[in-house]
Amino acid sequence: MAYELTEQKKVGLGLIGFGLSFSFLGVILYFDRGLLALGNLFWLIGVGLLLGWQSTWRLFTNVNNLKGTVCFVLGLFLIFVRWPIIGIILEMYGCIVLFGGFWSTVKMFLSQIPFVGWMIQYPLMVVEQLVRGSR
Repeated sequence: MAYELTEQKKVGLGLIGFGLSFSFLGVILYFDRGLLALGNLFWLIGVGLLLGWQSTWRLFTNVNNLKGTVCFVLGLFLIFVRWPIIGIILEMYGCIVLFGGFWSTVKMFLSQIPFVGWMIQYPLMVVEQLVRGSR
């Protein structure tokens, strides 16, 4: 196996899942500040456990990722000072900039999942079949 999933990484994945769930609930419940803050904390701790604390620190303090780090931290601050909508938008932009280099790895991982992999490999064929089938 190319990537071993230790207990610490499993806990990290679980915390990332909880963080995303709490953030989603916070957005659904009219940008509830408490749920968004909990979601952010769970997500950050989960990323630290999954990648390792030193790798996470290097990721956030890398000069190339400075724009993403500033946007993410500013968004987190805005959530804490009761500007959740702007804070979530800044956090999402910061995450996209920070983790932009990981998309190819995520795509490769998802392509190994049976149905999802087929959808990723043949998206134009699926859309074309749907369009032709609706005529």
